[in-house]
Amino acid sequence: MNLENHYNKLWNQSLQKFRSNKFQFDPLINSKDDNRYGITLLARPSKEVKQNISDILAEIKSVAPNQYYYPESDLHVTILSIISCYDGFSLNQIDESEYEKIVQATVDSITPFEISFRGLTASPSCILVQGFLSNDQLNILRSELREKFKNSSLQHSIDKRYQLQTAHMTAIRFKESFENTERFINKTTELRNRSFGSCVIDEVELVGNDWYQQKEKVESIAKFSLNKQKV
Repeated sequence: MNLENHYNKLWNQSLQKFRSNKFQFDPLINSKDDNRYGITLLARPSKEVKQNISDILAEIKSVAPNQYYYPESDLHVTILSIISCYDGFSLNQIDESEYEKIVQATVDSITPFEISFRGLTASPSCILVQGFLSNDQLNILRSELREKFKNSSLQHSIDKRYQLQTAHMTAIRFKESFENTERFINKTTELRNRSFGSCVIDEVELVGNDWYQQKEKVESIAKFSLNKQKV
């Protein structure tokens, strides 16, 4: 996949909807009735990258204060959504060690990879930070995990929503109508090509998580180091 073209297509399609005021708002943000939970393998960006993203989010927030902005603690790249969040799921329904075994057996052959975070793209429901990969290791990791889980008897819902192929981070979710849609569009367009820096991903984490990956609701299951000896 050509990520640049993919991100540009997403942006252009979403921008048309923004201009027609066709946003998709999430009514469950901060709702006490939201009990969706699942399991995700993810990676965390560096402190520098997170700070750079936060600086840009603050600029957007100044013109659109009522949306949901991810705090630095919650920013992440989804490696693979293993059990997509659904109401009623909890970690005590599964044997966590069996999931750990599959992930460990897979990451043993994966070397660290660099992600360059530059530019913003969008969907009708959110603003995303664009991530660009330095090699094929993330794609290989995802492919091998898909194969192993599909050949197992473990509960999973991999690729049920869509097949993840990018290295983006969700940064803003739309919560309610904008006070001034034009100012929001102008500000995000102005910031669209801003660079947030690069970082090497040498560790991934398996977590239990809510829909928004909120720190207070995330439960760490295990962390895995990628194979630095093969670099």
